[in-house]
Amino acid sequence: MTGEIAAILAMDGVASGAIYLLIGLGLVLIFAVTRVIFVPFGDIAAFTALSLASLETGARPGTVGLVAGLALLATLIEGVALARAGEIGRLPRAVFFYLVLPLLPAAAVWMVAGMTLSMPVRIALSLALVLPIAPLLDRIVFRPIADASVLLLLTVAVALHFALSGMGLLFFGPEGVRTKPLADAVFDVAGLIVNAQMLLIVIAAIVFSGLLFLVFEYTLLGKALRATAVNRTGARLVGIRPATTGTIAYVLASLLAGISGVLIAPVTTIFYDSGFLIGLKAFVGAIIAGMTSYPGTALGSVLVGLLESYASFWSSAYKEVVVFGVLIPVLLWRSLSMAATDDEEAEE
Repeated sequence: MTGEIAAILAMDGVASGAIYLLIGLGLVLIFAVTRVIFVPFGDIAAFTALSLASLETGARPGTVGLVAGLALLATLIEGVALARAGEIGRLPRAVFFYLVLPLLPAAAVWMVAGMTLSMPVRIALSLALVLPIAPLLDRIVFRPIADASVLLLLTVAVALHFALSGMGLLFFGPEGVRTKPLADAVFDVAGLIVNAQMLLIVIAAIVFSGLLFLVFEYTLLGKALRATAVNRTGARLVGIRPATTGTIAYVLASLLAGISGVLIAPVTTIFYDSGFLIGLKAFVGAIIAGMTSYPGTALGSVLVGLLESYASFWSSAYKEVVVFGVLIPVLLWRSLSMAATDDEEAEE
């Protein structure tokens, strides 16, 4: 391996790590607020890429049917819950949030399908289309079991991923897609050829990570999310509704997943089930940070991207083995450190 090859692999690794960073931040956000390890996160990113590719070819995205079905089911579940609680007066508000709002972008995409649209419009429609998916899944699947153990929530999340993969095959078919590049310029940096698409991915990851930091540090919404993450009972006592903050967390995470899908669509072929592997690698980055630290998740995600890049150079058949093998020493170290902490607390 020459120095030039090492530099090229490093750039590829950082670009991949930037994608994992966005997804990893969403995973940590949802887990901190709701205790759910949202396994289908990568599926939403894949559905965004597939929707963007469909709009690019003039076809109607299968995501329209998926969102419509989820909206109807969520509205039905919420209506039954309100009727049982004797709060039927809140039904119009529930219909607006769970049915009308999700169907607005779905209807817009339905009407413009087949038209020639500019790239910014296609991206905006794709993001708007997938934005309700995570909150709707939360209402349908996770909110009824919100007080369950983390293990049960994880089991349900894995089952939900397989259900979404099946629906992805139904709505999108088995063919892989790749969209046009968002930027096709090429730069010469110190003798290395740098693709503008790669720079765009890294810049987008930095910008949205920075915006997420500003939201958490300087807005009332961010403080409510942090309060819920620290102590759900205490947050409820001061007037913060965990169900509401959970929905907001899912909306933000869905937006991050959508942005990831838009960025990754031009650089790799996306299939209906591609999201699982992408989300799993981002999960490794989040695990390195203990599913609690956003800066740690950023560093872990970049590390995963670099490991994947260099491992693919030495042996592409074993790159996943190398990436997921990192989990073993990390989990072992965390297990031993937690045991040491518990022993110290017991002695006190």
